[in-house]
Amino acid sequence: MRIEQINELLKLMVDKSASDLHLRVPSPPVLRIDGELIPQKDLPPVTAKDVEAAFEHVATSEQKSAFLREKDLDFAYSVPGLARFRVSVLRQRGTISLAFRLVPFEVLSIDDLGLPQILKEFILKPRGLILVTGPTGSGKSTTMAAMIHHLNENDSRNIITIEDPIKYLHRNKRCIIAQRDLGDDTKSFDAALIHALRHDPDVIVVGEMRDLATMSTAIRAAETGHLVLGTLHTTDAAQTVDRIIDIFTPSQQQQIRLQLSQVIEAVLSQTLLPRIAGGRVAAFEIMVATSAVRNLIREAKTFELPNIMRLSSKDGMQTLDEALADLVRSGIVSQEEAMMKSSNPERLSKSLQFQYGASTLQRL
Repeated sequence: MRIEQINELLKLMVDKSASDLHLRVPSPPVLRIDGELIPQKDLPPVTAKDVEAAFEHVATSEQKSAFLREKDLDFAYSVPGLARFRVSVLRQRGTISLAFRLVPFEVLSIDDLGLPQILKEFILKPRGLILVTGPTGSGKSTTMAAMIHHLNENDSRNIITIEDPIKYLHRNKRCIIAQRDLGDDTKSFDAALIHALRHDPDVIVVGEMRDLATMSTAIRAAETGHLVLGTLHTTDAAQTVDRIIDIFTPSQQQQIRLQLSQVIEAVLSQTLLPRIAGGRVAAFEIMVATSAVRNLIREAKTFELPNIMRLSSKDGMQTLDEALADLVRSGIVSQEEAMMKSSNPERLSKSLQFQYGASTLQRL
């Protein structure tokens, strides 16, 4: 496979608005469009030599050496004038598998993406910890990039990001921004965080808070007056808080609850659903760190967080089920799709039935 053929496949991916391209033996190239995997049956099956040649063309010599050592690799690849791509490489059944994820050159704004307006308030906070959570492929990186874009246009801060790999490129506007790539620019999130604190930052963005050392340093950075943004693979606010606490030893957990309750500013949990009219739309759970929320975290009563969120819409909070119900009522997504994303489908169903029934009675 020549470099021209690879770039043609990537252009096809962009033209069809696909989020991912998979090259895996012995299938033809597969695109993920609106969440669905669609084999490109008009193209020939991919051979082992094809994938190896593609990898040889898109990877640097250092990246190839790293893959030989680790057997897994993530890196960024750009096609001038087209887009950037996050490339994931792994071995399966003796062959190489490549996955390309589209990362547009242009960073879209909070308004362009239709994200909750309260994100503009979150990102302009002077200090604290803001977490963006959700499963893989739910748009966390896009949301974080939009928030940084808003800050870059509206305030003057020193921003340092630590990413694996760098997905969106930010140009200095009102802010100065340093973007560090895990592997090329630094060896670990934890080490990069420690060094970032010595570089006079106002804002630190952690691509993924995946271990105890990183979480501990991130909380400490927020305590010392920095604004810290991070992501976790959790599905709601209560699970996010529990995940952070549980990674510490039992003897540390009460202290961490206290520290977390003091520095947390917001948790935004998101998921993507297919639109009835085509394309995808995000649903968001939003937890704002009010005094009531901080008390529940401190007292280890995270199971009560959903109730607080349901009763605190005036503070900008909402549960995921409330967001899903709004999308169904607006005719944007089907009830079946909403049920699949809900943490409590039975409660969501009852909520929709009650509201539909109430609106029918009002019409009568």
